[in-house]
Amino acid sequence: MIGGKWKLRIIYMLAFHEVLRYGELKRLLAPITHKMLTNQLKELEKDGLIVRKEYPQVPPKVEYYMSEMGKGLRPVVRAMYEWIEKYDIK
Repeated sequence: MIGGKWKLRIIYMLAFHEVLRYGELKRLLAPITHKMLTNQLKELEKDGLIVRKEYPQVPPKVEYYMSEMGKGLRPVVRAMYEWIEKYDIK
């Protein structure tokens, strides 16, 4: 569910930012491609880890945030972040 290069990074961003719009995620995850980000978000949503909320407006506004199940990963993500900081891993 969280394997691959991008899924854990997406979860990490959502764990620390609560709610992010598509463009914000894309900017934070540069150099991810549009196709890759879209595919990864769809898979995470299908697996129940994130929620996609679309607002009926022009231009379209889409927000992503952690589902209740996804929020269970926050302690793991925070622990990984602390480990990375502790050992100064780049």
